[in-house]
Amino acid sequence: MQEIVKKYAKLLVNYCLAVKKDDKIYINSSYLAEPLLKEVAREIYLAGGHPIFNIELNGVNDSLLEVGEEHQLLWVNPMKKLAFETFDAYLNIRAPFHRGDGDVEPAHPEKLKLFQQGQHELNKLYFERIGNGSMRRCLCQYPTQAGADDAGMTLEEYTQFVFQSCYLFDENPVEQWLNVRAKQQAYVDRLNKANQVHYKGPNIDIRFSVKDRIWINSDGRSNMPSGEVFSAPVEDSVNGKVYFSYPCIYMGKDVEGVSLEVKDGLIVSWNADKGKDVLDKVFAIEGARKWGEVAIGTNMNIQRITRNILFDEKIGGSIHMAVGQAYKQCGGKNESTVHWDMITDMRNGGEIWADGELIYKDGAFII
Repeated sequence: MQEIVKKYAKLLVNYCLAVKKDDKIYINSSYLAEPLLKEVAREIYLAGGHPIFNIELNGVNDSLLEVGEEHQLLWVNPMKKLAFETFDAYLNIRAPFHRGDGDVEPAHPEKLKLFQQGQHELNKLYFERIGNGSMRRCLCQYPTQAGADDAGMTLEEYTQFVFQSCYLFDENPVEQWLNVRAKQQAYVDRLNKANQVHYKGPNIDIRFSVKDRIWINSDGRSNMPSGEVFSAPVEDSVNGKVYFSYPCIYMGKDVEGVSLEVKDGLIVSWNADKGKDVLDKVFAIEGARKWGEVAIGTNMNIQRITRNILFDEKIGGSIHMAVGQAYKQCGGKNESTVHWDMITDMRNGGEIWADGELIYKDGAFII
C-alpha cells in the first residue's frame, strides 16, 4: 500500500501537475488522505515547489450551513482567493467522510444558496484560470470507506478499483498515460476537423455542431484517473432524443432511465423511470436546459457505476453529455450553476458519425 501511495504521489506531482522550481501548489483534501498528502508534499519539495494545504475536518462545513449567519455564508476566504489568483497549480484530492460527501441535498437549502452566492467570485476566477491555462489543476480520489460505500464495494475492493483506474499497478504509470495521450490524440485530431457530429444507437439519436469548438484530450493531467475526449457543442445546434442508460446522480439522488428531447439546443421535454422530480428542479435553474459538454469515455479499466462522476464519466464504451455550464477552454458559452453529466452505454450498437463518416462503433473508435 505504501509503495502504491508513493507511486500515486509521483504521478500527481510530476505527470499531472508537472511541478517545477518555485511553483506554488494549493492542495485541498481531508485529513483522511494523510498518507498520500505526506508523499505529495515530499514530491513537491523534490521538484522545487511549495505545497500549501487546506485540510478539511469532519463536520466543519456542515456547521457553517447549520449555524452560520448571512455575513459568514457570503464571506470569501482571502487565502483561497489569493491561491486562485496567483498560484501555479491546484490539486484537489477527494477523501470523503460520508457517503455522497459534498454532493447531497442540503438540510439548509436557503443557506446553501447564500454560500454559493458568496463563492461565485471564486468559481468564476477558477474557471477563467483553468480555461486560459494560467493555473494547472488536477482532481483525484483517495479511497475511503465513504467512497467505497457509494460504489457498493468493500474498502479493499474500492482501493483496488481506484488504483487500477489510475494504472498504479503498472510498473510505469506515466508510460501508460502517455500511451493514452497518444491514442486519444488521434481521436481529437479527427473530431477537431468535424463540423457535425451524430451520436446514434439503441439509446440515442442526437446531432450537434462542433464547428470552431475544441475537442480536448483528457489524458490524466486534469483528472486522475481520466480517459475521455470532450468538447462543447454549439449552443443552438443540438437536436434529437437520448435515453441515458446509466443512473444519473445529482445531489446524492439516483435519477434513472432519463429520456430527453432536444430542439435547437434546448431540452423541450424530459422524463425518468425514477427521479423525475429531480429533473424538474434542475431544469428550472437558469442555463440547465442547454448543453455544456459532449464527451466520449475511453477508460476500459472502469466498467461500472460508482456514484462518483470522476470515474463514471470515463467508463470505456460510453458517451456522456452534460447539461448546464460549458467548458470555456472548448469554446463553450453556456453558463449555469449546474454541470450535470449524463451517461449512456454505446457498446451494443452505438455509433458516432463525424460529417457523415463512421468513426466509432460498439463502444470503440475505428480510426
